[in-house]
Amino acid sequence: MADNSFDVVVIGGGPGGYVAAIRAAQLGKKTALVEREHLGGICLNWGCIPTKALLRSAEVYRNMQHAASYGLSAQGIGFDLAAVVKRSRGVSAQLSAGVKGLLKKNKVTVFDGHGKLLGKGKVEVAGKDNVTLSSPHVILATGGRARVIPGFEPDGKYVWTYKEALVPDTLPKRLLVIGSGAIGIEFASFFNALGSQVTVVEMMDRVMPVEDEEISAFARKSFEKQGMKIMTSAGVKGLRKLADGVAVQVETGGKIEEIVVDRVISAVGVVANIENIGLENTKVKVEKGHVVTDVLCRTDEPGVYAIGDLTAPPWLAHKASHEGIICVEAIAGLHPHTMNIRNIPGCTYCHPQVASVGLSEKKAIEKGYQVRVGRFPFIGNGKAIALGEPEGLVKTVFDAKTGELLGAHMVGAEVTEMIQGYTIAKTLETTEAELIHTVFPHPTLSEMMHESVLSAFGRAIHF
Repeated sequence: MADNSFDVVVIGGGPGGYVAAIRAAQLGKKTALVEREHLGGICLNWGCIPTKALLRSAEVYRNMQHAASYGLSAQGIGFDLAAVVKRSRGVSAQLSAGVKGLLKKNKVTVFDGHGKLLGKGKVEVAGKDNVTLSSPHVILATGGRARVIPGFEPDGKYVWTYKEALVPDTLPKRLLVIGSGAIGIEFASFFNALGSQVTVVEMMDRVMPVEDEEISAFARKSFEKQGMKIMTSAGVKGLRKLADGVAVQVETGGKIEEIVVDRVISAVGVVANIENIGLENTKVKVEKGHVVTDVLCRTDEPGVYAIGDLTAPPWLAHKASHEGIICVEAIAGLHPHTMNIRNIPGCTYCHPQVASVGLSEKKAIEKGYQVRVGRFPFIGNGKAIALGEPEGLVKTVFDAKTGELLGAHMVGAEVTEMIQGYTIAKTLETTEAELIHTVFPHPTLSEMMHESVLSAFGRAIHF
């Protein structure tokens, strides 16, 4: 086998691509990974990880301001924005270096450059490395980028995407965030915690529109209590750049209001990176801007696969990683389980946190299920009260006929860690019987998960 011939070539080193490459190498495949910028991709370098580092700083700062409620004292509380950003970038750099080490450990050959399909199993690499690779199996994992609203193109100064928002050179006194999905609401939460006057504009009729309506309403009340201004069923119509900020025209209820702010963050979704990767040299199909695949991540071009943000939603790092595993194991003939998107959890790390898996109550009813719904508030949980985090809700949705867990939805402290319990339950096709008979440790926040299940069947003990 020639030096530039591989069993598997992966284009893109994000959470889908590098995981696929490592798994392929574990299965004995000679593997190459092509990455044009940063190992770890957007998630590790400009998304999931650095935002969590920023939000952790905001959380510590928020807690410091409430030291007295814990019997503690702290004077001169403040923050250094540059230091907060530096810590965030350092966390990303550390993990990116870790990915490099993992690839080396697993003997994956990394090529530094832009990968492009040439057809017939050939991949061109252009950049620091200029070479043509050949392989019977090529996995596209080129990811996505921020969607741009016409008229709101990022200028690096007044109009930001997530990239500019991650490395702010100043703390805006007034900030407008367009979009209340995970990215938008996380940045809104971060800047609000540090003292910015935040306005969130959402075109749908509620914030966090992919979440259960009850959870969404709970979160909105909390955001507004913290001082955020929330505008739903609203759209941005244009902006005027001022000497030291921008004036944004927002339409709601048939009326246009002009809002003057220092900065705007546009967070209205993801666009797949399908350009200049050689799709025209293949039979790969693209629909609605995303590559079409089957349940094993295969495209219409034999030997070409696609995973992650390049493909259908949800556009989540953990979905991309799992698709990478499925794809490679299928290539190796291991007959992996296919992806069930109802078992993919979603997490938003705002304050309070929001997490969910499966169907919302409304979606379950729309699909024809007769449902049993359980709820348990944080105020009824001893650990939550001890933590000083009494605001929150755990909600579970069951099929009334079979007891199948259809969905779970949470808002409150640390729910992004708790949701995996329900995710495992759904993956195991658990019913209420197994969950009711599971022993949950005390005192923990996880006890609320048990109580919510009990509540759905009229058996709640502590509320």
